[in-house]
Amino acid sequence: MAADANNSNTSLMANAIRALAMDAVQQANSGHPGAPMGMAEIAVALWGRHLKHNPRNPAWADRDRFVLSNGHGSMLLYALLHLSGYDLPMSELRNFRQLHSKTPGHPEFGLTPGVETTTGPLGQGVANAVGMALAEKLLAATFNRPGHAIVDHNTYVFLGDGCLMEGISHEAAALAAAWKLNKLIAVYDDNGISIDGKVEPWFIDDTAQRFRALGWNVIDGIDGHDVDAVDAAIAQAREAVDRPTLICCKTVIGKGAPNRAGTAKAHGEALGGDEIRLTREALGWSHEPFVIPEPVYEAWDAGDAGLAAETRWVLAFEAYSQQYPELAVEFIRRVEGRLPDNFAQVAVDAAVAAHQQAATAASRKASQLALEAFTAALPEMLGGSADLTGSNLTNTSHTPPLRFAGDASPVLGDDNRPGRHINYGVREFGMAAVMNGVALHGGFIPYGGTFLTFSDYSRNAIRMAALMKQRVIHVFTHDSIGLGEDGPTHQSIEHAASLRLIPGLDVWRPADTAETVVAWACALQSAQRPSALLLSRQNLPYAPKSGLDDISKGAYVLAEPSEVGLRRRAQAVIIATGSEVQLALHAQQLLAARKIAVRVVSMPSTTVFDRQSLAYKRAVLPDALPRIAVEMGATDGWWKYQCAAVVGIDSFGESAPAPALFKFFGFTAENVAATVLKVLGKK
Repeated sequence: MAADANNSNTSLMANAIRALAMDAVQQANSGHPGAPMGMAEIAVALWGRHLKHNPRNPAWADRDRFVLSNGHGSMLLYALLHLSGYDLPMSELRNFRQLHSKTPGHPEFGLTPGVETTTGPLGQGVANAVGMALAEKLLAATFNRPGHAIVDHNTYVFLGDGCLMEGISHEAAALAAAWKLNKLIAVYDDNGISIDGKVEPWFIDDTAQRFRALGWNVIDGIDGHDVDAVDAAIAQAREAVDRPTLICCKTVIGKGAPNRAGTAKAHGEALGGDEIRLTREALGWSHEPFVIPEPVYEAWDAGDAGLAAETRWVLAFEAYSQQYPELAVEFIRRVEGRLPDNFAQVAVDAAVAAHQQAATAASRKASQLALEAFTAALPEMLGGSADLTGSNLTNTSHTPPLRFAGDASPVLGDDNRPGRHINYGVREFGMAAVMNGVALHGGFIPYGGTFLTFSDYSRNAIRMAALMKQRVIHVFTHDSIGLGEDGPTHQSIEHAASLRLIPGLDVWRPADTAETVVAWACALQSAQRPSALLLSRQNLPYAPKSGLDDISKGAYVLAEPSEVGLRRRAQAVIIATGSEVQLALHAQQLLAARKIAVRVVSMPSTTVFDRQSLAYKRAVLPDALPRIAVEMGATDGWWKYQCAAVVGIDSFGESAPAPALFKFFGFTAENVAATVLKVLGKK
């Protein structure tokens, strides 16, 4: 009798998800009911029996992380959040996919309580989960002490066929195995259906074997509609000690719908009134739309259990704090994302040192010099490179490589901390999305490097970081035709302009060592913005400047006309970024020899400059003066500054030594000066 009652209870819990999913999608006449209906029992097994979370405090530091990678099935997550007690009332479910609701078409981090990451672009949720699990493992290795496991939680991710078809899932899964993320548990909803129909003609992978080959623990052959079977599989997965686990669950999409179950129509269409009526009859669900009986709420409610779990952790953390007070303070600072109190002074000191040394260096090398100071001051900085460490220069003396011992634990260094520089391999997209997961988890500030041209591989993950307002820092070196002989496949043309179009992303292209330090400092201080640093391969002379204060505003007056007599009658402004600032300064000298005065403005970040006050922008770029921009890249973005001319490049590059390319494409001081003369109507 007890078993029958338990089965009845789980059936009601699962059918509540189905009812909410089909009702919300029907009301919106938009959405994906099939996945929530097909994964209902899987959700009951995880959320009802395993997930450690507190609906009353979604931000509790030691909660389990849950990621719905197949984010089109968002009503599954919204139903779970509502039923288990999060602040997501039924009115929001009724408002599914409507303007300003907390139930958008795909889950959005920061909008809906309990949503750990924004998903929808398939496969990225898997990579986010890998980043979260990595952060958990590294944070545990850093702060846990014998008898005091203050970081001890699992990361769960639901995924579907679409996630597995996307290449990023291969990248992320390979990294998860290499990092021995035994507390990462992925549940595969194997329903064999995508928008175009049965996937058999185009998706014939043996997923279980693929993941075994990668090094995962695989539990396959699970009936996804058997709560007890899924429960047992999750329990088994939690016992893994040296590898992540994939649980393969066979399900029927749209389970319960008499005419739509198992079809593509259940995937992305409302069921329709008649089918919903038949589904209710088939499920024995007699309640009106959006009505959940109280016994079902009681079965789902996780409030008391979540509060008890967090209370136990709070008591454990208090004991930890008494024995390790400094570590406890540092742990809280890091999970809250606060920089150390002395960071501002560290940044000032680094910038002043760069200014005083006035070294000639490639900005990628200047970046590494800046990182030496910042990684020493910020133990939360977690760096890496997509197999280009020697070129990106993302490693420092304070960031030894991340390595794992035979027992799957991170190898600790002399400072009793795990390595802080990750070899991602040739996986730019995976790296970017994993960094998003690390940032979302908390406790670390991730940064990673590759060539600027390969930002194309990473672009959607960069966009997601901006959408989620995450402090993720991308180091993009070899930023122009200045890299030379590798040719047009590697020479960035449109990339700076393209990245600047992403809302919420700060793009920096510094001209020298001091600007590079400031760019790094601003990126680290931007707690709700990702940043991209575009850095040169070739050496750049230091640009003499009267001060450093205005660099952080994105643009500043670098050089006024050199002669006092010319200063009062500047006739034009040359705006330049990165390596082209030197061209602007040399052109200024050539023009001065002809008694033509120009102001040189260095604009390391157009995105930051655009946020400044109108008064500041007019002070830097006076309305009355014609403007000439100089940048080795696409010209389109410069016309918004009402430039009279742009010295740029709107074609692909060539393979040749950099000096030959500069001359061929017109990036010489003489050509810049000639362009200014033409604008001024002078020969």
